[in-house]
Amino acid sequence: MNIHEYQAKEIFKNYGVPTPRGGVAFSGPEAKKVAEELGGNLWVVKAQIHAGGRGKAGGVKLAKTLDEVEKLAEEMIGMRLVTHQTGSEGKIVKKVYIEEGADIKAEYYLGMVLDRALEMPVMMASTEGGMEIEEVAAKTPEKIVKVAIDPTIGFQPFHARKLAFGLGLGKDEQKEFIKFAKALYNVYVENDAEMIEINPLIKTGEGKFLALDAKMGFDDNALYRHPDISDMRDLDEEEPTEIEAKKYGLSYIKLDGNVGCMVNGAGLAMATMDIIKHEGGEPANFLDVGGGANPDTVAKGFEIILSDPNVKSIFVNIFGGIVRCDRIANGILQATKKVEVNVPVVVRLDGTNSEEATEILRNANIKNIIAATDLKDGAQKAVAAAKGEL
Repeated sequence: MNIHEYQAKEIFKNYGVPTPRGGVAFSGPEAKKVAEELGGNLWVVKAQIHAGGRGKAGGVKLAKTLDEVEKLAEEMIGMRLVTHQTGSEGKIVKKVYIEEGADIKAEYYLGMVLDRALEMPVMMASTEGGMEIEEVAAKTPEKIVKVAIDPTIGFQPFHARKLAFGLGLGKDEQKEFIKFAKALYNVYVENDAEMIEINPLIKTGEGKFLALDAKMGFDDNALYRHPDISDMRDLDEEEPTEIEAKKYGLSYIKLDGNVGCMVNGAGLAMATMDIIKHEGGEPANFLDVGGGANPDTVAKGFEIILSDPNVKSIFVNIFGGIVRCDRIANGILQATKKVEVNVPVVVRLDGTNSEEATEILRNANIKNIIAATDLKDGAQKAVAAAKGEL
């Protein structure tokens, strides 16, 4: 689960991670009022969406008067912001964050993420603040300093010193940075975060460090421990079909391809997407119906897959262990009664009650059903069907 910048900064403040003062607004007049309460003569108006690259897309602008704050907020709210992370469809801005101007002497990057290979959280820093970290990693990886933090000993001063040296900080600045980095580590660990990104982290003219931006993502499986964070969820920022899938216990993630996938088991789902790519196709989704699938959930899975206009074929790849193949077959039949299945459906069923499932589908005499003998055959037929070659 991701949250907005203003929400992340609320969490930061609770842990002593310094941020500029600011407030969220849902209209131009409200934005003006927030700026007036902040005082000063320089403010930043920031579009609040779950995506990076807002500045380049026109979602972060400076205002020198209260009227300008109101005008910029009114222009941003309701606009469709398209960044490198939103895709061409973009995201609608529904709120803005008004923040006081800052005295920026230097900009850095600071972030934390879980390194699954090391099985440890890693803190990363770079002198290239304000740049997309992916671009820095690709072109100048030597400018990224990383420290892996063993959770059994936690964040230690030597971790922070390695990062500070990499940023070229002086002795006095290192003291401030160590305090900042330690607080950020506490935010990460105590809130079961998956990712924290501050870009840029700024050093002010007084030598203080401030999180000028803030992004946070959390482990969904740990949200039950953090009801306060769970309450921050903004469903407007999430894919509607993914929200609908969760209601039925389906693990669904929308992708950009045209071959819909319905599979049981995360490992088999990943393998299915891989072989679709290998055969020259592009998966349109990840969909794991799980071990407790029944005709209703399978039908809902079909409904969700078919709601994507990009889907040109569906590959049903089920290995019946816990979930019985006949349940999947009945779910397919139920789906055809609820929604119009107007694309070819390639079906590969193997395992528990696979023979019964094959008989169910054969007797149903559904015109778009195409039988597959194995995983490779199914992938080839699904890709060919998506291309109109079958």
